[in-house]
Amino acid sequence: MSHATTLPPIDELIGRGKAYYELGSTTVFAHRNDPRFAYTLYVPKAILESGNDVELVVVMHGTGRQFTNYRDAFAEFGRWNNCIVLCPLFPVGVLGDGNRDGFKHLIEGDIHYDRVLLDMVDEIGERYGKRFDQFALFGFSGGGQFANRFAYLHPERLWAVSIGAPGSVTTLDINRDWWVGLRGFEQRFGKAFDLDALRRVPVHMVVGKADLETWEITHREGGRHFMPGANDAGATRPERLRTLKGTFETAGISVQLDELDNVPHNGLLAVNAVQDFFAGVLRARRPS
Repeated sequence: MSHATTLPPIDELIGRGKAYYELGSTTVFAHRNDPRFAYTLYVPKAILESGNDVELVVVMHGTGRQFTNYRDAFAEFGRWNNCIVLCPLFPVGVLGDGNRDGFKHLIEGDIHYDRVLLDMVDEIGERYGKRFDQFALFGFSGGGQFANRFAYLHPERLWAVSIGAPGSVTTLDINRDWWVGLRGFEQRFGKAFDLDALRRVPVHMVVGKADLETWEITHREGGRHFMPGANDAGATRPERLRTLKGTFETAGISVQLDELDNVPHNGLLAVNAVQDFFAGVLRARRPS
């Protein structure tokens, strides 16, 4: 698709309407390079200050596409930690086939969801007169699958990643074929896996101890994403996340895993743990 005209920075846009819809909890924007996709934001008013140290946090929805709920859940975090919060929307059935899962695997037909997200990051940087060479990424459930795989593909773009309760995990195992492992990664994505870059990313994983239902995550022969080894990481989400953590640690990557008492499969109940982790990374990242 053709590129739209460059967006002017916010200081040229501010008026009553612009301030109402483009600061704080914003309206929903179509992505300028591909309007099939959209996003909403939380934008702290600190963005208007010269020399501000505003950072970017991306929160990826799961299969339920509760992207505005996540925006609202991260709004106070964004306000008090000087962070723009970007919540993309990757709808079901973008190719007209009803597929709910395309974004989780980064590529669906001719769509590269990692590139769509990076384009959104550039668009937001232009809109608010910032440049976000790195950002934090959190995803839960289907969004956790996206975060898991995006971290392999673009570790150099992340100052932190939080992987929440993915139903399926791609382990850091070069002896297993993609998507169960990383064999064939470069042929699929046209980019080599950079383990050293991933080792520099602070990694968080989070899952509820009561997240034990398996009806949605058990792969069966004939399913869209079935392959040998699809269920080897474990039967439940906690088991699969522990397996993923183990492969990270074997590769020399430190991981903080939070298993939350009495929490079922509900991403909004994991938000506090994610925000605590990101806040700690920010304290270390920013000058005192």
